[in-house]
Amino acid sequence: MKVCLSLAICACAASLVAQDSLQRTGPAVPVATPVRPAVVTARPVAAPTHSAATAHPVAAPAARPATAVPQAVPVASRAVAVASPVTTAAPTTPIIPASPAESADSPASRASGPPKTVLPPPASDLQIQPSWETQKLARTYVFSIPAPRGQIVDRNGVPLAQSRVSYNLGVEFPSPPQFSDADAARYILEQVTLARSLLKREINVDPDRALKHYKNRGIMPLYILTDLHPNEVEIIKNRRAPGLTLQAAYQRVYPQGSVAGHIVGYVGREGGYSVGQVENNELLWPNSEGRSGIEKSFDEQLTGRPGVMSVTYDAQGHKSSEKVTVPPTPGQTVVLSIDLQMQRLCEDSVKASKRPGAMVLNDCNTGEILAMASIPSFDPNDFIPQISESAYAQLRDDPNHPLLPRAYGSAYPPGSTFKVVTGLAALNEGKVDPEDEFGGEAAIEIGGITFRNWKKTDVGPLNFVQALTQSCNTYFYKMGLKCGFQPIVSYAQRLGLGAKTGILIAGETEGNLMTPDYMMKVYKRRIMPGDIANMSIGQGDTLVTPLQQALMMGSVGNGGTCFQPRLVLQLQGVDDKITYSYDIRVRDQIDIEKGVMKAMRNAMINVVNGSGGTAHVAAMEKVKVAGKTGTAQWGAGKNERVAAWFAGYAPAEKPKYSFAVVYEGKEKNNEVHGGTFAAPIAARVLKEILKPEPDEKDKTKKGGLRKKKPDDEDEEMDNSDEAPVRPKIVKDVDEDLSN
Repeated sequence: MKVCLSLAICACAASLVAQDSLQRTGPAVPVATPVRPAVVTARPVAAPTHSAATAHPVAAPAARPATAVPQAVPVASRAVAVASPVTTAAPTTPIIPASPAESADSPASRASGPPKTVLPPPASDLQIQPSWETQKLARTYVFSIPAPRGQIVDRNGVPLAQSRVSYNLGVEFPSPPQFSDADAARYILEQVTLARSLLKREINVDPDRALKHYKNRGIMPLYILTDLHPNEVEIIKNRRAPGLTLQAAYQRVYPQGSVAGHIVGYVGREGGYSVGQVENNELLWPNSEGRSGIEKSFDEQLTGRPGVMSVTYDAQGHKSSEKVTVPPTPGQTVVLSIDLQMQRLCEDSVKASKRPGAMVLNDCNTGEILAMASIPSFDPNDFIPQISESAYAQLRDDPNHPLLPRAYGSAYPPGSTFKVVTGLAALNEGKVDPEDEFGGEAAIEIGGITFRNWKKTDVGPLNFVQALTQSCNTYFYKMGLKCGFQPIVSYAQRLGLGAKTGILIAGETEGNLMTPDYMMKVYKRRIMPGDIANMSIGQGDTLVTPLQQALMMGSVGNGGTCFQPRLVLQLQGVDDKITYSYDIRVRDQIDIEKGVMKAMRNAMINVVNGSGGTAHVAAMEKVKVAGKTGTAQWGAGKNERVAAWFAGYAPAEKPKYSFAVVYEGKEKNNEVHGGTFAAPIAARVLKEILKPEPDEKDKTKKGGLRKKKPDDEDEEMDNSDEAPVRPKIVKDVDEDLSN
């Protein structure tokens, strides 16, 4: 059978895989003064292996050996090999409308955004020119071969997004094209009918569009199905039908499915197959472009350099040759700070709560984001090759909003977690001393309005450690009024609240702070004492994202260093050289006084471990967790619900991780509290990632592990400021929503 254009592309793809296997040897050679060695990743192209038994768009990746959850470490001190991609199923319908792109703010204008990619040279630079012969039909066309997109990998080189080889089915016309309209229509119908009988599925083709294709570009195949199953590919190959042809193309695949779906994002086709006149340098098949997440933010870097193919026709209009003169070059690899195992742990823990929510896990000492879970999520494979209108509508109209990246794209009132900001501002500015006591009345009046504590009885005078441990509202009303709004707002801003964090991903929201400008713009008045009281306990119009909350807790835990968060560590070229790296950067430094730091740390430890604390469920045997719970009403009208928080850092003595969890309660359910709903989510994750690491000398002869003995040199926390034993405070259904 005559060698067709599709099979030439297939051969091109195969040669790229073979070439890649020879090129990828040895560790990367860093360039541009990288901060870490490169991750060696496998070629983002591989022949697909499908399972005909499932209709799900992606099969589970090959089982990985069970390992302990890794600690927060740099990408790697050596090269890390990445497995080749995998499998995806064919679409269930042949012609599927393109999905609309999600609306999101692009970070392209940021100074710290992705570096610009050098554009591919024009065809003239490649010295490939169309030669138009004097004969009527003799000519040479030059086509562009779309390049495979680069990979997106986690910090250890585990693939999150890759490219693979896919096959499309087309109707190939006899050359030269001399059919009448009726003959062309009959020929197309015959081939479509044959394909239906061979593949045993419905194939829909628009007759008018098909005829227009033949008239304008009959030398090119008319593609009637995309992304065939492997068994379908074999059927077409074995049948050797002269009127049917296969085209090899690159397709996106997400081997982890829905895990980190909001971070990775998805791609969509830039356009459909043309039915207009054949033009030089046109793409052989539609290119893909990022529509959300990292796929969108780093679309330019992930997009590779197209290849070049020339096809020559003789004087009689028969194809005489086709040649790949320049193979396509894959896009760059984007290495994320995300740790896939930690990401999976966080997602599974939020899922276990059976309610929408989010969890962010951050490295306190670098600003690197280790996990950013938003539940419910979605599977980016559902968008490949295209998502149907009905499937997209189902995602869009789902009341739990699976397309919403809650971790960074949704803001909630922080509730009592904001008391950490109020306390830090008042204590560090010398407005209040940690030992100063304020009364813990059940309610006080401010500006003619009654402000209540969640406890219905007077708990007596409290100092800061005792008040934060018990989350006493009336103490923080008084602290806030004595401090004034300006220090509170200033510290909140310095800790990163009320503004986008600057992570290199589309769709981040900035939250909100009750600044004088905001109050004047929205309420046409200045800040009143009642506003300060509300602000002091995280109520009113204050809004924060889980990402902001985790970063804020990390800055408090490490002693005041506010890192610029990093979601992307570096970019790598196809030769595994680092082309760009994102350095650790300190955004602000808050000088927290030693006595203030001691009081804050003891108070947050007591929240988890103290007698009057509100997050006992997060306590661990050998590791101390510092945290703060919070609960606040969220939403409006019939959509009003409760946002329950637990945020903090661990280990408390030498923080490695900061975290934030938000749990969305059901409508009209005020029995949701941070300590009982959000804290268990964090506890499940912390108990996994903070497991003591076994020593080699502790291993038994049979390979078992003994429990590690406590290290006598571990620094013990001074709990001299622990709140005295008081009658135990039991939360009930009438508890105020500020805790």
